[in-house]
Amino acid sequence: MAGADGVAEWARHWQYAALPDLDLLRARYVRHTFPRHSHEGYVFGAVTGGVEDVGLPGGTVHAVPGTVVMINPEVPHTARSGAPEGWAYSTLYPSAQVINDIAAEVTSLRGTVGFAETRVTDPHASRLITEVHRAAEEGNALAADSLLRILVTRLLSRHGSPLPGLTAHAGGARNAVRARAALEERMADPPTLETLAAELGTGPFALLRAFKKEYGMPPHTWLTDARVRRARRMLDAGVAPAEAAAAVGFTDQPHLNRHFTRIVGVPPGAYQRERGVLRPSR
Repeated sequence: MAGADGVAEWARHWQYAALPDLDLLRARYVRHTFPRHSHEGYVFGAVTGGVEDVGLPGGTVHAVPGTVVMINPEVPHTARSGAPEGWAYSTLYPSAQVINDIAAEVTSLRGTVGFAETRVTDPHASRLITEVHRAAEEGNALAADSLLRILVTRLLSRHGSPLPGLTAHAGGARNAVRARAALEERMADPPTLETLAAELGTGPFALLRAFKKEYGMPPHTWLTDARVRRARRMLDAGVAPAEAAAAVGFTDQPHLNRHFTRIVGVPPGAYQRERGVLRPSR
């Protein structure tokens, strides 16, 4: 694919078998934009060229070479080019288990850990991210694992802190939590906002406000993100994209392709191929 002025866009989103709890994305984007979404695990991104604008609840940060972007689990964010030439970057998506296991081994942090700063200037950590990618691409499991642990230890020791514990939900927040559970259960055939609000004993606008406050995005945006997440798990299990699309509530495979590519950064077919997913024989 090509971006502005004919500059080619490319992306590889994959998983290295030796490090199963880590996803890797290396890409060059110009016109591609990531809509508001979140991840179950962490995000560590290193821009290697150009500028990436990352939209977060507290505002937009500008990531340039030498900086590292750190995003905690379930934090809604967007991403787009911050310069005409776009941006190139290497990103690591370690699971929460990976980060918390390392924290328990090498730091005094306990519970679920996180990062108070979203963007830090740390050329060495940025290089470590690209070196994890290089080692994985070369099939060097020892180096990839070692470099990942060195990177995470560095970031935790300099920027890590315990994430706040869960607090009791009150009022509209309880309705938001119940609405999310209902949407997860009825993902393939979700109710309208008015119907959902009536079922919860509240008003549509009150539910809309409460949901956005609790999850950082309105219900329909959250549902699209949740559908893509579930489709990813199905694709990982070898389900064909067309079957996954129908199962999670997209109208057809092109509908899945469009949203999956926007959120994950690559089309479903390329995602399966890069991860070496084998589909069950019929």
